[in-house]
Order: sequence, then structure tokens, then C-alpha cells
Amino acid sequence: MLAATSALLGALLVISLPAQKELGNDFKLTGLESNGEIDASAKTAYFHGQSLPVPILIEVVSRKSWNQVLGEESDSKWIEVDLSEQKIRAWDGNNLFLESLVSTGLPGTPTPTGEFRIWTKLRATKMEGGEGKHYYYLPNVPYVMFFQNDWLPGRKGFSLHGTYWHSDFGNRRSHGCVNLPTPIAEQLYYWVSPVLPEGKKSIAAASDNPGTRIVIHE
Repeated sequence: MLAATSALLGALLVISLPAQKELGNDFKLTGLESNGEIDASAKTAYFHGQSLPVPILIEVVSRKSWNQVLGEESDSKWIEVDLSEQKIRAWDGNNLFLESLVSTGLPGTPTPTGEFRIWTKLRATKMEGGEGKHYYYLPNVPYVMFFQNDWLPGRKGFSLHGTYWHSDFGNRRSHGCVNLPTPIAEQLYYWVSPVLPEGKKSIAAASDNPGTRIVIHE
């Protein structure tokens, strides 16, 4: 089902970036963006010439059955993104945890292929980029899971994340990111590593808390 390749994916996050280059732009997280905190003051988002309200993000008040606990991560967990089918699958060994339609990058801003690792998770962050009719400003993007590998550094800003500005899953719609239905993103956010300590809204991968493997293929 899965062809091993060596190149990868993306999502694009930025504070103030020019048009996306070959594989995303360098970005810098500051303030709320780096802490994963929800910006309660954010009311309006902009996406490709249209404005829309920013949904209220409800805090998780209790652990779900699919949440992880520190020390319980399994190396058998991995994420598959199938670009040809526009689907994501989360696997624990050969057992399918979940499957969903997604929206990956458009032809001009493709989602790269290859094998990656999640390097940081944020409960919410602002994403901004593009130019002209392709400009977007999206506060409080939920359940963001940034990934990288040896040739695609984390500063390029590619990620899996929840999506509130469209529901056209199954079709390519993004600037390189993997757009997920928000309920799916929520489940993955707590299922994948690095494991998020109770009460925290952000976590970076470390040698004793590594990120889950992601394989993206055509």
C-alpha cells in the first residue's frame, strides 16, 4: 500500500512572509505562536480574498481515551499521507487507528513526499502567507504538528493541522500543508509523539521524547 520514497510534505506558517518559494519559506515563531496559546482576541481570518470568523477553540479539560501518557509512546506508531487518494492513515504497526480525507498542496505549492518526523506540536498558532489573491491570515489554526527531516528543516514550516476555513477535504487546497478536519487533527495531536505533558499547549521533540514518523507518498 505504501511506496517508500524520500522527500516530503508541508504546511506553511509564518508571521510575515512573501510568496511561497520552492518548498515553503523560512518562518519564526514568536509570542503566542511559540507557546501554542489560543489568541482569544482573534476574531477574523482571511483566506484567498474572503474574510471569515475565527472559531472559538474549546480547551481540552480531560484526557480522551486516545491521549498519550509520557512513557507510553510506541515506536510502531506512524502516519501515512497518500497524495493520490488525498487521505491520511494513522497506523500502530499493522493496525489502523484512523483514516480520513485531507487536503494537500496545490500544484503550485505542492506537498513534498518522503519520510519525516514530527519536531514540535502546538495547540494553536497563527499562519500567514501568500500574496495578492492568494494571501491568507489564519489565527488560531488548531492542533498543529510540524514535521521535518534531514533535507527539509523545521524552519520551512510544513505541518499537519486542523482546518476551519474550508471543508473541501479529498481535494488539493493547501499551500503545502496537510489540511485535516479539526476532529481528526485533535485525535492525532494527542496520539502522536512528542508526548504532550498534562496542561501544556506546546512540546518539542527530544531524544527521550521523539516525534512520530510521517511517510508522504503519491
